[in-house]
Amino acid sequence: MIDLGVPYSQIILAAEQTLYMVFISLAIGTVIALILSVVLVLTNPSGILKNNIIYSLVNTVVNIIRSIPFIILMVFILPLTKMIVGTRVGTTAALVPLVIFIAPYLTRLFENSILEVNKGIIEAAQAMGASHFEIVWYFILPEARGSLILSVTTGTIGLIGATAMAGAIGAGGVGDLALTYGYERLNFPLMLFTVIVLIIFVQIIQSVGNYFSAKVRGH
Repeated sequence: MIDLGVPYSQIILAAEQTLYMVFISLAIGTVIALILSVVLVLTNPSGILKNNIIYSLVNTVVNIIRSIPFIILMVFILPLTKMIVGTRVGTTAALVPLVIFIAPYLTRLFENSILEVNKGIIEAAQAMGASHFEIVWYFILPEARGSLILSVTTGTIGLIGATAMAGAIGAGGVGDLALTYGYERLNFPLMLFTVIVLIIFVQIIQSVGNYFSAKVRGH
């Protein structure tokens, strides 16, 4: 085995921490983003529940958070992180900024996916007397499924990059391993190894996302 300067058990732990941060924050962020994106689509100027106040408020908040670089966002909300999870450092503490980062990002992707749905389907649902909830749940979301899956895939890959940056505040994971034991100790083999691990994560996630997106679209 190649000597990377750290025990392999530590590398496995770092990979587990990265997966934990990615998928927990992704699950929470996806739910929030789905709600916000539906609100944006329904209340926009051409939506079926047109409401300029709600649309402008949600749209502005999403734009503001998306404009803040993740590393700055992570430091800026440290007091909020402390209040929610009781600590400012560690893998669980990183979930707070990761959720706040990914939710607006996914909101925009989901919004675009939903806006791609044929307006004729919505009009047909309205003609059948479907409620607003039924239109969203039984018509819009199923029709947008393929695109939504690709959006989640893109968001997941973005999260992997964010978890690497979260290593700067001791969040653990592959990024923290690369910074603490790779960069700071000039351990090039370890840095190269962590890059390869992240590339493998991204390739697997992209392939899985493409597969399920094509499957629900019937390709």
